[in-house]
Amino acid sequence: MSVMSAVPFVRPPHVRLPVAQARRHTLPASEFRSLSPEDAVSVFEIEREAFISVSGECPLHLDEVRHFLTLCPELSLGWFEEGRLVAFVIGSLWDQERLTLDALSLHKPHGTMVHIHVLAVHRTFRQQGKGSILMWRYLQHLHYLPYVRRAVLMCEDFLVPFYQKSGFKVLGPSEVTVGPLQFTEMFYPVRGRAFLRRNSGC
Repeated sequence: MSVMSAVPFVRPPHVRLPVAQARRHTLPASEFRSLSPEDAVSVFEIEREAFISVSGECPLHLDEVRHFLTLCPELSLGWFEEGRLVAFVIGSLWDQERLTLDALSLHKPHGTMVHIHVLAVHRTFRQQGKGSILMWRYLQHLHYLPYVRRAVLMCEDFLVPFYQKSGFKVLGPSEVTVGPLQFTEMFYPVRGRAFLRRNSGC
């Protein structure tokens, strides 16, 4: 080994890092955007942890997440903090008044109802009100989609108060069951509220 190769490299004091390396790269502190298929793995990791620990079932499996984010990314919304996904909502279009088993896996392009499949928050960001904030942002987003008349979802009974606080109303027991799980079906009148707002004189 030569003497030169044994001496630790020390950068001469007069050499400066290029500006691109010296500047600290920053990401938006908080950002809301539609999700893409590239986000599917991050989405599924959050969903799996959130639901498997509670009910033992995931609303969407990884291939289904990719499926909906490919077909209708505009019906999803992710909350990112410094580039990291911390919460998300995924929906698809449905064309019947009530949800059926087919609604769990199908996207009906000519439907007027958004079926909200899942809302989940990363475990380290729970109990901070992020779920309520994200749902509010998502419903505001739906107001700008002229073909959407209402949003529908099904949830376990203990989640009914959460969705009622966001403006959802109970339709009744869902005909859909997943194993031993039973659900309450709820709806939010997207188009009715948008019409009232446009004609309120404000």
